[in-house]
Amino acid sequence: MKRSLKIATGIAATLGLGLAVATAQSFGMDHGAMHGMNHGAAAGGHGPMAGPIAMLTKQDAGSAADMGLVHEMLMNNGKIKRSVARLPDGIRTVTESDDPQVAQAIKAHVSSMSQRLNDGREFNIFSTTLPVLFDNRDKITSKAETTEKGAIVTQTSSDAKVVVALQGHADEVTELARDGMVAMRRGMMSRMAMGSGPGMGRGLGPGSRAPESPDHAH
Repeated sequence: MKRSLKIATGIAATLGLGLAVATAQSFGMDHGAMHGMNHGAAAGGHGPMAGPIAMLTKQDAGSAADMGLVHEMLMNNGKIKRSVARLPDGIRTVTESDDPQVAQAIKAHVSSMSQRLNDGREFNIFSTTLPVLFDNRDKITSKAETTEKGAIVTQTSSDAKVVVALQGHADEVTELARDGMVAMRRGMMSRMAMGSGPGMGRGLGPGSRAPESPDHAH
């Protein structure tokens, strides 16, 4: 798993802007949309990154590598099987693939995101739930297990608001796994409609749905 992450990091560092542009083109974005995203990134002082990376609410040395893993999984979403169990205090998800390469991407992504949550290094484009999870990471108990074909993640909390966010985020990920690039593009276009300045990603999910309150969770 560590070897895969190192390889992904190396590939991302080599491809740089090309990866972001290729990803944006995969989402079906035209030149005008990409120009707007470039402008937003420059205005935010995040450097000359285009495409989805430019829309991250925060960027760090691992952003390109993590976006590369997301891109790989979205491009192969038809090969991903995912189930979500809603627990009284959280969620248990099983995400796997019969394709060894996709399975490895799932494992690497789960490992990286688990470390990010632990470190408080948010990786978010448009999710409404991730900000809640990162802001309340000290209230979350996480357990990630790798399987031959992917990963099992169990996350729980004693805070009702955090439980709603955990379950809401599981739904967001399921939507991405089900619809792939279509869901990602949907979320990015919703984000762009609201503006692409720093912090705008803290509010829109793939279906532009706000997290439900504890009274309406299901």
